[in-house]
Amino acid sequence: MSSESLLSAGVVSQAQNQTDVYAVHGADPEVLAYAMAKYSRSALSMKESLKEISSQRAEQFLNTFYFQYGHRSIADLAHIAFAIERLSLLAAIVLVDEQRWDGQERSTRYQNFLKSGWYLPDFGEDSTARQLYAETVDGLFVAYERTTTAVQDALRERVERPDEMKPDAYERTLKARAFDVARYLLPLATNTSLGQIVNARTLETQVSRLLSSPLAEVRELGQKLKDAAAGAAWNPNSNVSADEREVRVAPTLVKYAEASSYQIETKKELAAAAASILSGVSIADAPVVDLVERTETLEVELAATLLYSASHYPYRQVRDVVAALPGSRVLEIIELGLKHRGRHDEALRAFHSGAALRFDVLMDIGGFRDMHRHRRVTQIMQDFTARHGYDVPETGDAAGLAEAGIVGEYRAAVERAFTASGRIAAGKAPEAAQSAKYLLPLATRVRCLFKMDFAEAQYISELRSGPAGHFSYRRVAWEMYVALERQHPALAKYIRVTDFTQPIDLLKR
Repeated sequence: MSSESLLSAGVVSQAQNQTDVYAVHGADPEVLAYAMAKYSRSALSMKESLKEISSQRAEQFLNTFYFQYGHRSIADLAHIAFAIERLSLLAAIVLVDEQRWDGQERSTRYQNFLKSGWYLPDFGEDSTARQLYAETVDGLFVAYERTTTAVQDALRERVERPDEMKPDAYERTLKARAFDVARYLLPLATNTSLGQIVNARTLETQVSRLLSSPLAEVRELGQKLKDAAAGAAWNPNSNVSADEREVRVAPTLVKYAEASSYQIETKKELAAAAASILSGVSIADAPVVDLVERTETLEVELAATLLYSASHYPYRQVRDVVAALPGSRVLEIIELGLKHRGRHDEALRAFHSGAALRFDVLMDIGGFRDMHRHRRVTQIMQDFTARHGYDVPETGDAAGLAEAGIVGEYRAAVERAFTASGRIAAGKAPEAAQSAKYLLPLATRVRCLFKMDFAEAQYISELRSGPAGHFSYRRVAWEMYVALERQHPALAKYIRVTDFTQPIDLLKR
């Protein structure tokens, strides 16, 4: 048959230059994921696929290709929005600790958290611990309110309102600067709310991770997320008619999400290994930002990162200890990080090793939460503890505690919280050590290792050092730049950093 005959018979492909682009709205997330996945197995258009798909057929498809054949990329195509309200700041930090995560949370810089409420752990029959906990939280909120007012008053004395600035905008800006200081006193028990949009694969790993947490609140949160994905979703456009179809956003893709024995058992064994290997070693002093130069092998980095995640030591110190171990012992540590790994478990985040730049950062929890939003880096966060002390914003971009005349009150409030946290941790209440963490205020220092490439270091230094930012992470961004300039002077000149040591206009937000 000639090519003309084949063409007329529709056998030979024809040139078609007309690209068709259209937005899709209203399809259930799992149905839409199925329709997109069909591009790899069918020549149907999206419109044709969606017309022929039912939720039952989508479930059958996902059961076959997602669970049986392991095509997990299909779940990347189902995006789901959640509102998560009245969870503690501590639970929020755990919740958002995903590298593939999008969302927004109530801002401690722009909102007053005085009436947000707070989380109360289950103290069982230990009424003494419960009372101490409640009194400590109340004391921190009293100090928070007092600090907000005192710093705002000090700012009015220091910063004159420009004629072109409206009085309400002026007061709003000063209050935001006051919150920059006062938020250091918010306990991790403080309630917050957030919204997240994640794909179903991230949701599945998130739910599993939450269900594996030692914190009862976080485990309950994981179950609630799973139930929300499988149950009827809220529709703002619903007419609430009796015959309206209920939408369940991801009943198939999260149905097997359970607590991970891999994470639970590995965390225990790494903690034991870190305690053994670092026994008798005092935690070394460390700067706010330490750019740890690469001197170790990849094997040593992997083992050191695993131990770092289960300890409270600086990365440089852990790295040097591990580098001095016999090679066989280093491999044993790596084996601890993998031996409980199941067929469908992703390796721990510590195995994301090999990045050119490693910044070990020790900063207040409040400022860390802003740095925590950077998803293009690998973050290895250590657990919360009072042993690193706390930050005191005596001075800085905003009028600090010293100008407000309340440094002593601030220190007393934080130290009372630390003392109460220690007493509760040593008590007999259920999950006492975990419950005690809720009393730690955002002033408490936390250590986190940030691994990244040059482009991300450039981005963070430029973005976070800007005058509109909080003075805590402005300092960290500046110190990252200084450390980079020290080790790579020829590259640092390409970073448009704002000098943290220079004064800024407090009315610019």
